[in-house]
Amino acid sequence: MDAGEGKPQPHLAALVLARGGSKGIPLKNIKLLAGVPLIGWVLRAAIDAGVFHSIWVSTDHDEIEKVAKQFGAQVHRRSPEVSQDSSTSLEAIREFLNHHHEVDIVGNIQATSPCLHPSDLIKVADLIQKEGFDSVFSVVRRHQFRWSEVKKGENKMTEPQNLNPAKRYRRQDWPGELYENGSFYFAKRHLIERGYLQGGKMAYYEMRAEHSVDIDIDIDWPIAEQRVLSFGYFGKEPLKEVKLLVCSIEGCLTNGRIYVTEDHKEMVSYDYRDIVGIDLLKKRGIQVRLISERDCSKTLSAMQLGCVAKVSATNKLQVLKDWQEDMGLSWKEVAYLGNEESDVECLKQAGMSGVPADACAAAQKAAGYICKSSGGCGAVREFAEHIFLLLEKVNSARKQMEEMSSAEKEMGGNENGRRGNKELMKKE
Repeated sequence: MDAGEGKPQPHLAALVLARGGSKGIPLKNIKLLAGVPLIGWVLRAAIDAGVFHSIWVSTDHDEIEKVAKQFGAQVHRRSPEVSQDSSTSLEAIREFLNHHHEVDIVGNIQATSPCLHPSDLIKVADLIQKEGFDSVFSVVRRHQFRWSEVKKGENKMTEPQNLNPAKRYRRQDWPGELYENGSFYFAKRHLIERGYLQGGKMAYYEMRAEHSVDIDIDIDWPIAEQRVLSFGYFGKEPLKEVKLLVCSIEGCLTNGRIYVTEDHKEMVSYDYRDIVGIDLLKKRGIQVRLISERDCSKTLSAMQLGCVAKVSATNKLQVLKDWQEDMGLSWKEVAYLGNEESDVECLKQAGMSGVPADACAAAQKAAGYICKSSGGCGAVREFAEHIFLLLEKVNSARKQMEEMSSAEKEMGGNENGRRGNKELMKKE
């Protein structure tokens, strides 16, 4: 209810269009980006914004539906007529509205914008709900000089479009220009039904350049992953520095296979990259502990890893809780790498969780990061690298907070000085 007028608020629905077909990358919308399905990044931001009455994914594909529901969204199964390569976003949105008469405003969020933050969506919702705009769309500021195109064979010179070559701007002296970045388009029902996503009383919302990442353009996936790890939204809870990694032995440190010799001795194989990963974690001050449901004491002794280990563990979660309490850690400071159903509760409890690429379906669903590497083939090293990248984000956030705190103190000091001057003037 609108507290000011006592009237029901218009129904604001978030809608993510996620067609199964993709000319560039097959099933791109659920391809893992920094360990999270691409669509998961924007769904997490939409849910945590807390401004939507409903959150939907419009899709024609079973796997995308599965992932959407896993992240808490409802699913609208779009028809084949609006699922073609030639289908437009507007056609898919209008079909959605035809089936959902309760919706008054649609926030069309692009699945390919993984650096979207809840704060952006909250501000846009205010623009359209409280300030009376009919449509709001996202833009980014760019400082790029444009020149006219000269087609091959034309006997023409190129001309400057937004600059005087004799007086080129310095970046700091030029405000730049606003470009649509495609992250979102909010519009009221009456506009969409008339065939518009932008119209009526319009407003743009300027996003920060570092949050303006478009996978349709940033087709180099590793580069996009670096951007997301640096500027993406990771949830309401602030990230903390990891101090303990617990790793399941079978299927993570090893590939889960056991070789038996003629004299009944067991042998396992492991990847040297994983041993290096464990050493790197230790050098960063992160304890590494190992856990197994089997009694593999002899194997661990032969590997000489120098890690605390618990074998024959019938209750992995209890072991994890005991270690966490003994070390005096919060769950946000604990990471867990598992691969089986017996690891699921540990994966859910740990602040940072990962699984190898060949982990069982239940473990993959519970994990926050799915490695590209399989168990025993570099998954531990890969997860270690993921932890290091997130630690860089923690340190960056801490530095920003320190800078903000310092700025606020400085502003407070200036304000006290101004108050003192005012008091002095009053006395005089």
